[in-house]
Amino acid sequence: MDITGYSSVAQQLKGSDILKIANRLRDMIAQGQRVCNLSVGDFSPKEFQIPDTLKKLIIESYQNNETNYPPSYGTVELRKAVQNFYKRRFNLEYDLDEIQITSGSRPVAHSFYACTLDRNSTILYPVPSWNNDLYTILNQANEIRLLTKPENGFHPTREELEPYIQQAHVLALCSPSNPTGTMFTEKAIRGICELILEENKRREGKERPLYLLFDSVYWMLTFGKFEHYNPVLLYPELKPYTVIVDGISKCFAATGVRVGWGLGPKHLISKMTHVIAHAGAWAPRAEQIAVSKYLYLDEDIKQYIQHIRQGVEQRLDRLYEIIQSLAQKGYPVHAIEPQGAMYLSVQFNLFGKKTPQGTVLQNNNDIGEYLLEYAKLGIVPFQAFGYPEENGWFRLSVGAVSMEDIEWLATQLESALSQLK
Repeated sequence: MDITGYSSVAQQLKGSDILKIANRLRDMIAQGQRVCNLSVGDFSPKEFQIPDTLKKLIIESYQNNETNYPPSYGTVELRKAVQNFYKRRFNLEYDLDEIQITSGSRPVAHSFYACTLDRNSTILYPVPSWNNDLYTILNQANEIRLLTKPENGFHPTREELEPYIQQAHVLALCSPSNPTGTMFTEKAIRGICELILEENKRREGKERPLYLLFDSVYWMLTFGKFEHYNPVLLYPELKPYTVIVDGISKCFAATGVRVGWGLGPKHLISKMTHVIAHAGAWAPRAEQIAVSKYLYLDEDIKQYIQHIRQGVEQRLDRLYEIIQSLAQKGYPVHAIEPQGAMYLSVQFNLFGKKTPQGTVLQNNNDIGEYLLEYAKLGIVPFQAFGYPEENGWFRLSVGAVSMEDIEWLATQLESALSQLK
């Protein structure tokens, strides 16, 4: 008999595995140990600050006493700025009532799920992916987790999704991806878009539609030959079925500023607005006013994105080189070339290896603990992103480290690997 008084939802929820690792690292640092923290998907202000112009605009907004409640949809000024921004960048047109401003990008996903999922509905999503498992629990929905493959950059293909698509009411995708740092190819995303359109044509007038939640919050952080593809730009007829997640958190290193937005069909955005209003999950008015001005400053944005992209890419490339060098020396490690976001997917295939104390590494948790102790390296296993297989894959995030930290890690990591037998 349960006498806790907790709801069934609360009993299923758990704390963030990522934050648990981050807390361990903070404790080590407090004890005077040097660590390389590649665990949290955030930017350290010591390494990446928000744009100076944006900072000045935020301060100016507070000086002008922009401190009362904003409208539930978001201020008209910011919705117009987002509307204009998407017109300039993608040549996509959204009406103001198709744009929802939120406190960071996360409430877009939360309100979308609250309006599309319940006990009678099913979400289809690939793993590894960020927080889809927890949002499913919050809405007591059914889920289909699709295990993806490293050869596809841990992205699903049309062929893999097709057997499950008729059961789904929501398909959740992210590119560039958290946690993998990989992106859909144009061919792959086109195949999935066509599948969604075909399925909605089959359902027309008979069943509820299949919605696509497309998280593109990292879209400006892409590297080299890799390109971001917006589903609605590729297929305008997808617009009635698609909600796009975006905001300033990642591309402007502004995770704590809390300004995000969703773009989607009017009838769904309207319902999402009610969720945002009742949760109080709107972005602060001062920040909304500031961002509404900043989004028109194309040259400032261009220069800042070049700066942050260069810094993130430099760190990811060097980390990738280190892993490649270790692999060439015969160590059982592998990485996927950096493509976007701030993450590198690395496989530490250390199963069955013995530590200096004679302990056999049996699972991802053992591997992560060993690397934390012997390399002072904090990383997150794909299990934290809903991936069930024990295969040695981890997310490495570079937003909080310097190039000096990464060079130090190179020696630490080889030393740790060399001690395994």
